[in-house]
Amino acid sequence: MAIFVEGVRKRYGDKPALAGLDLEVKPGTVHAVLGPNGAGKTTAVRVMSTLLRHDEGVVRVAGHDVRTEAPAVRARIGLLGQHAALDEDLSGRQNLEMFGRLHHLGARRAGLRADALLDRFGLADTGRKPVKQYSGGMRRRLDLAASLITEPEVLFLDEPTTGLDPRGRTEVWSAVRSLVGGGTTVLLTTQYLEEADQLADRITLIDAGRVAAEGTADELKARVGADRIVVVLRDAARLGQAAALLPDPAVDPDTLTLSFPVADRMAGLSLTLRALEGADIEALDLAVRRPTLDEVFLHLTDRKDATEVAA
Repeated sequence: MAIFVEGVRKRYGDKPALAGLDLEVKPGTVHAVLGPNGAGKTTAVRVMSTLLRHDEGVVRVAGHDVRTEAPAVRARIGLLGQHAALDEDLSGRQNLEMFGRLHHLGARRAGLRADALLDRFGLADTGRKPVKQYSGGMRRRLDLAASLITEPEVLFLDEPTTGLDPRGRTEVWSAVRSLVGGGTTVLLTTQYLEEADQLADRITLIDAGRVAAEGTADELKARVGADRIVVVLRDAARLGQAAALLPDPAVDPDTLTLSFPVADRMAGLSLTLRALEGADIEALDLAVRRPTLDEVFLHLTDRKDATEVAA
């Protein structure tokens, strides 16, 4: 395992931040950690990246114990926090060179590594511009490049796209996919559920410092319920007739929508379409809707602030 966490506990005074956390991350994958505010996501990342000592439990990263072999762990990981750690007045290349020198690469090697990373993250054309002229997405890509200056085996991304617009998030997602394609293991914490859905091979949902659920996005969605056929009608007067043709649908008269669970997506669509056409009922929209990670999140976390994340 690239990351192995078992029975980890961490308290801040009388408050438990981690209450027996278990986690396993396979090499060369993206593993997302979701949870409401205060669930323990950032604390878990700080423990796994040796920035914080846990009270109980076992944590191994890249084959090394974070408590007894911290220097070996630090030599094998990269960390991208919630806020960019860049010098605004320096160019992108100068920032990367600086990080390289701080990691004792030497001037020539740091320069070569900076050029390679600028090219890898699509920043070669802007590498000599000061960072204060960069867009939000470009800054995060540069920050991501800086976290890879030593070619880490494991990369921790703690809410890497917070505050970015959709274009900026897409740019970072593309960069993360490229990293994993090159063999890097990524542990990602995020409050954007779409981000986990797009990127993660597996997802761990934590609440109150412990695991509430774990699996692929599809496995977690299946825990909430089956796929649903959703029909939107054109004519409000045909709503009752359409409801009589379908298997016990939920009816929303305000939106002229009917929906019902279905085991077989294609068969359900075909039967619904034939029933409506046979009664000459026109549908504006007919689709299969899967449960979303938002619904998974709200279903599995018993927290009032869960809606903040789902939003």
